[in-house]
Amino acid sequence: MTARVLISAGELQAGVERLGHELSAAYDDGLVMVAILKGSVPFLADLVRTMSVQPVVDFLAVSPYGHGGGRVRLLKDLDIDIAGRDVVIVEDIVDTGLSLTYLLGELGQRSPRSLEVCALLDKRARRIVPTPLRFVGFEIADEFALGYGLDFAEIYRNLDHIVAGDLAALRADRGAHVEEMFGG
Repeated sequence: MTARVLISAGELQAGVERLGHELSAAYDDGLVMVAILKGSVPFLADLVRTMSVQPVVDFLAVSPYGHGGGRVRLLKDLDIDIAGRDVVIVEDIVDTGLSLTYLLGELGQRSPRSLEVCALLDKRARRIVPTPLRFVGFEIADEFALGYGLDFAEIYRNLDHIVAGDLAALRADRGAHVEEMFGG
């Protein structure tokens, strides 16, 4: 099986621009955008360039749910205090909702004025816990998404579009789609 384009570069650009306008209409300068490392970095970079307000950007890194004992841990915490501020978590993809639910609880304890989520991709078919997503770029089916920050074993993040990868092929060979995606 080959990788199949889910969202083209043009569609991504239009979706990110739409989200930037929605965020700009909802918030003033000083909005704190908390990007979840590493996958959300391309999305965040393009998103802030479309915004008419001036956001403050910070980063969190978390251990994925299920790795190292089945619970989420913060690997890199925020550098700024979010108390009394409007905060939007920027995620590349939300599927089960478990990691995001943890982050919403963790950041909610820090007394932000508001706390919302902006997700590029919403994979509702895999949702285990209800997770409020105020800003959503695209809803996708239960497929393994690669590109535009999303990776398999640190490969494919730099694609300018999103593809559905063959997870079985990737597990057998993490570079299974490299030739078709990057031309060798």
